[in-house]
Amino acid sequence: MPDTADADGLTVGQVSARLGVTVRALHHWDEIGLARPSLRTAAGYRLYTAGDLERLHRIVVYREIGLGLDRIRAVLDGSTADVPGALRAQRAQVAERIDRLQRLGEGLDRMIEAHERGLLLTVEQQTAVFGPRWNPDWPAEARERYGDTAQWLQYAERSASRGPEEWRAVTDAMADLDRALGDAMDAGVLPGSPEANHLVERHREVFSSYFPLTRRMQVCLGRRYEADPAFAAHYDGVRAGLAPWLRRVIDACARAHGIDPDTATWE
Repeated sequence: MPDTADADGLTVGQVSARLGVTVRALHHWDEIGLARPSLRTAAGYRLYTAGDLERLHRIVVYREIGLGLDRIRAVLDGSTADVPGALRAQRAQVAERIDRLQRLGEGLDRMIEAHERGLLLTVEQQTAVFGPRWNPDWPAEARERYGDTAQWLQYAERSASRGPEEWRAVTDAMADLDRALGDAMDAGVLPGSPEANHLVERHREVFSSYFPLTRRMQVCLGRRYEADPAFAAHYDGVRAGLAPWLRRVIDACARAHGIDPDTATWE
């Protein structure tokens, strides 16, 4: 039950404090005729009576459950005959909103977990998607090393929306690219040629499945392919000498876009 107003009425400030409604809202409801104070002091100040407070309390309740001011006016003034029907319709909207919020909460849980783990796959799923040589400790090691970077944030956002099938598509695209790179090297494709530049663009596009890769970042990645033993071993497993060749074609494409590979830095 709402509080009862004092015998001589309550000021707008007192009502605001009692009902937890802003003075601005009370003034607005007064202006539109939704809830007007019934009394006036000798000095001209408006005061709310117990009846006014009862109406305000109902307005607060109906507003809290999501009814608009026009619908609230119709309910309070009896201009809608089917109050239960109006409330049932509002209840349906609240249920839909709860469902949306539930899905949002689940999405936020996945996003949090993706930031903390990197991959939202079980060990068995990782092995099935990435192959038997995959080390399930690698995502944790990557987070330890890169967790405070913008790229880890972007990677986690992508990971949060991916399941085994989405990751399999990414893995297949990388494998197809590796085969295309190996075939191009075997065919004698030269750095700076249209064929080589097309492969560099394809590499940047496929790698951007993890996080956006700029041309300068791609140059830095090419250096790492050649210098890092793990990356070099991966590319040697595709074709012997593929890592140095890939770096050369990346560097040549960068030069064609006005980038000096010798001074390019990670962005």
